[in-house]
Amino acid sequence: MDTIVYLKNMLRDKQVASFTPTSVFGIKKVCDKIDFRKKNVIIEYGPGTGVFTRYLLDKLTPDSTLILIERNTEFINILQSSFRDPRLLIYHESAENVVEILSLSRVSKADYIISGIPFSFLPHTLRNNIVNKSAECLRPGGKFLAYQTFFQLDKFLKDYLDLYFKKVKTEFCFRNAPPIRIFEAIK
Repeated sequence: MDTIVYLKNMLRDKQVASFTPTSVFGIKKVCDKIDFRKKNVIIEYGPGTGVFTRYLLDKLTPDSTLILIERNTEFINILQSSFRDPRLLIYHESAENVVEILSLSRVSKADYIISGIPFSFLPHTLRNNIVNKSAECLRPGGKFLAYQTFFQLDKFLKDYLDLYFKKVKTEFCFRNAPPIRIFEAIK
């Protein structure tokens, strides 16, 4: 069902980058970089139908907060009807407004930001703004965890991460359709 929703939205919304949600292998590989033993504030950009959201809510402590930022109206409707959790805040917004959203959420800083938004589809200024504001929203030692299609060139995301984060690592997950490149940027 999720694949049909993604495919339909990919045809209608040029900023939906994948025809299928991230696989369980991709989700685990990204989320292995999160310490779920402690209270966390996690922001998720572009949650789509909520495959990461489900996984995160299952792992988060009862006092943690998960903030979803999604700009696609159909995905927002799916998220709002699929999830009822007091730890969850859903915003129909763009990731470039993360600073304002964090303020509205009454949260000072985030521990992690997970991003599935397609940076290769975005203009230079928007890419730079999102990465810069994401770094601003993270605590020292916080992580920006992005997953992109495996052929992602450095100029679309890594070069921006290198500007705003002290350490950036990349790896691949080939057990996903399409395979993904995972970026771990540490503030």
